[in-house]
Amino acid sequence: MTDLSPEQELIRDTVRRLAEHELAPIAAKIDKDDWFPRDFFRRLGEVGALGVLVPEEYGGSGGDYFSAALIMEELAKFSGSVSLSYGAHAVLAVGAINRDCNDEQKQCVLPALCSGEAIGAWALTEPGSGSDALGMRTVAKRDGDTYILDGSKTFITNGSEAKTLVVYAKTDPEAGPHGVSVFLVDGSAEGFSTSRTLDKMGMRGSPTAELRLDQIRVPASDLVGAENEGVAMMMRGLDVERATLAGISLGLAEAALEHAVDYARERKQFGKPIGDFQMVQKMLSDMYTEVYAAQLMVYDAARRCITDTNCSHMASAAKLFASEIATKAGMAAVQILGGYGYTRDYPVERIARDAKLMEIGAGTSEIQRIIISRWLLRGR
Repeated sequence: MTDLSPEQELIRDTVRRLAEHELAPIAAKIDKDDWFPRDFFRRLGEVGALGVLVPEEYGGSGGDYFSAALIMEELAKFSGSVSLSYGAHAVLAVGAINRDCNDEQKQCVLPALCSGEAIGAWALTEPGSGSDALGMRTVAKRDGDTYILDGSKTFITNGSEAKTLVVYAKTDPEAGPHGVSVFLVDGSAEGFSTSRTLDKMGMRGSPTAELRLDQIRVPASDLVGAENEGVAMMMRGLDVERATLAGISLGLAEAALEHAVDYARERKQFGKPIGDFQMVQKMLSDMYTEVYAAQLMVYDAARRCITDTNCSHMASAAKLFASEIATKAGMAAVQILGGYGYTRDYPVERIARDAKLMEIGAGTSEIQRIIISRWLLRGR
């Protein structure tokens, strides 16, 4: 890409070098041991990546959503799980706090989140309400100058590591979508606990937790925005999440293509490189074409989300296409590498496992198609 701003080029190149030198050597261990590399997260804080969406006055580096997508793309080339945890921290949690919180709240939590001293999480999904986010059962009742939160959350990325969580709860259960509020919750608060961490097929090393909120008292000053106005914040957060986290799928697909090309050049069968065989050439050319198209869509959607608050359909289209292309590219790379591709001697089997999550998390592919079709049918 030649149309990046100097600031975008700088953060992309900085993260690329950091990932090459410090993430690549530990990527296999992260996956094998299901290990969250806290020290590497601090390094991301040191180079300004964790606070990319935050102004300098709160400890950030003053970037934008496109910069965040670029960072996730570079990280995912070496570790999808680190890229996922980064997105949950820097975009879902930190981005929401910067976008929706007041100055006092920002001053209180953002510096530690931007430096990597603290980890952030965005807690929306519940055991009985995945795609149906508004079916949440967690409630928050006002009691003097506090709210009492009670309920549970699941599939929360970084949930077991988080110091600061952005938590959604119903403050008026009878009001449906008009009765949801947002709170900042301290991960060390009495009554907050991790029920369990999930043992996943892929994205291992990115902790995914079930959380219990057992009569947690949250100061009223930690209410984000106005009471019962959480849905608008949620919808904006989901748009941004889909547009930027599509960068994870893009990075995974690019890595799959690169590994496949390298192997096709080096691996010889019947006296010549397998890249000379037309069927391998077809797979590689299809991978490249689809990855190129995904890059154009992801970059455009991330850019548009910077200023356009009506970007749901574009975010969904980019997320849908990039996630499905990443899974396809991962499986094609496994096929090209053959038996070796099915072993952990090469990263492509990890890429294939990691990529599948992106068709499920942040809204399934089916949900993205519903969002796009509704936009089309109501006249755009």
